[in-house]
Parts: sequence; C-alpha cells; structure tokens
Amino acid sequence: MLAEERFAKIISIVEREGSVTIAELMTELSASESTIRRDLNSLDASGALTKVHGGAIANNVVVNTMDENYVNRSGLNKEEKSIISKYAAKLIKPNDFVYIDAGTTTSLLIDYITEKKVVFVTNAIEHARKLSQRGYTVYLLGGEMKISTEAIVGERAIESLNMYNFSVGFFGANGVSTVKGITTPELKEAMVKKSAISKCKKKILLADSSKFNEVSSVKFADFKDMDIITTNLKQVSLRKYKNITEVF
Repeated sequence: MLAEERFAKIISIVEREGSVTIAELMTELSASESTIRRDLNSLDASGALTKVHGGAIANNVVVNTMDENYVNRSGLNKEEKSIISKYAAKLIKPNDFVYIDAGTTTSLLIDYITEKKVVFVTNAIEHARKLSQRGYTVYLLGGEMKISTEAIVGERAIESLNMYNFSVGFFGANGVSTVKGITTPELKEAMVKKSAISKCKKKILLADSSKFNEVSSVKFADFKDMDIITTNLKQVSLRKYKNITEVF
C-alpha cells in the first residue's frame, strides 16, 4: 500500500473514531509498527491529526480544562444517566464494600440500589447524605471541599483511602478515550479517583455517550483498566471493546 493510501485511511479512521491506537492501525492497515509511527509523525507535522503517546486523536477533540458546575451538569443527559445507573445498581451484591465517586451519574446510582447488606465509602457529601437517609452505613472521606463538583479532594482524602480495600467502585469521568484514557479537568480530583481505583477489586465507570472521545486535562486511569457502562453509543465501532457494556 502506498504511503498516500495509508495516510488517507488513517485520517478516515481518526475522523470517524475520534482516536485510534497504533496497534489498531497496524491491524487495520496490515503495516508494521515503525511504518505506522512514521505515518503518524508525517500526518501530525502536516496538521492532519494530533499524534499522542500510543496513537493519534482527531484535531477536533477538545481538551477540557475546567469542570462545569455540579448543578448544571446534573440536568444533562439525565435519561441516559438513569439507564446506566439502574443497570449498575444491580451489580452491587450482598456484603459488598463499595466506593462511590463524586459525580452526577454516581449520584443517580444511589437511587436505584436495592441491596441492603452493603457498606459504602464516598468522597461526595451529597452521596453520603443520600445513603445515610436510606439507612446505609456510609463513611465520608476527609479532606478539602471542591465546590464545583461537591467532592472531597486533596492529600487527606488520599490518606483516608489507604485504610480501605473495596470489592467494587463506581466512578464518573469527564472524558473517555481509547487512546488518552479516562480523564477529568482537575488534578486534585484526579488523584483521589486514581487512588480509589487502586483500592477496588472491580472498577466500574459510568459514562453517558457524550463522554466518549472527549479529553480532559488529567488522566486518572487507562481505558483498558475500567469496566465501562454506557448507553446510546454514537460510534458503533466502540462496541468491539470487551470492557464496554452498552445497556438499553
């Protein structure tokens, strides 16, 4: 295959998918790793795409650097979030020790939990209140209050997590990319998410379709390391990933 043909195919894939890994391009184009890397360097230099570690992303992928206000976010894509949360709640089993990350989708998750013999830990004040009102034992991390997401963050929150080992954790994110990973705009919150994930046996991300191929400024997990629950996927090709469950 001529270089120009490969370039055209690579650009088509990136524009369609939003992001692509080197391994995926090697399979798709039957080309060597060195060839793909050379092609990506050329395409990046010409401005056709943006080369990143392990692959490439489309130039129209926006890197978000700020969190939108929690109240504003809570009304976005609420039907999708409800479908995702209802499915996720069924994954909680008797005697689970559960971590629930701050976020609007994880807040909805609480509304659908039916299992009674569960203990919870969270870094969200609203989540702790809702769980406590429903009669659950719940522990709230200590630390700095982040107003925009109503999350507890910082070094003290990370220190609090060190004493726990969770059977399952449910997390939110601002961006989901097969190449750039799972991301959020703010470093302190990202560090708490990363620390909590490391303490969970099962790591479940709740992400509505708007989060895919979005990239925020701080990565807290690799794409392959999370089980992702979503709905209404706009990119059919994402269904090939075994760690994505699309619910209806």
